Amino acid sequence: MIEERADVRIASRVSELSLHGCYLDMMNPFPTGTMVLVKISAGDAFFEARSKIVYSQPNMGAGVGFLEVAAPSQEVLERWLDEAEREHQRQAG
Repeated sequence: MIEERADVRIASRVSELSLHGCYLDMMNPFPTGTMVLVKISAGDAFFEARSKIVYSQPNMGAGVGFLEVAAPSQEVLERWLDEAEREHQRQAG
């Protein structure tokens, strides 16, 4: 994740990924309203979105809402979510 104005970069673990945003685990999250660039990679797939911190939890992490997602990143995100859903159904079945 990159904070846009100061170009501060923070590595984080992603959870609760959806079409509209995600949760980022980090000790010192940016304040609510901060504009950030979220970059997520898994294997050779890459996702990037201009985003906004929707809520911030000190010493825990931040909820991020995606604002601008380019078509290639949208396709990657949808593929990841489809794969996660299939995996969940396999485990539940």
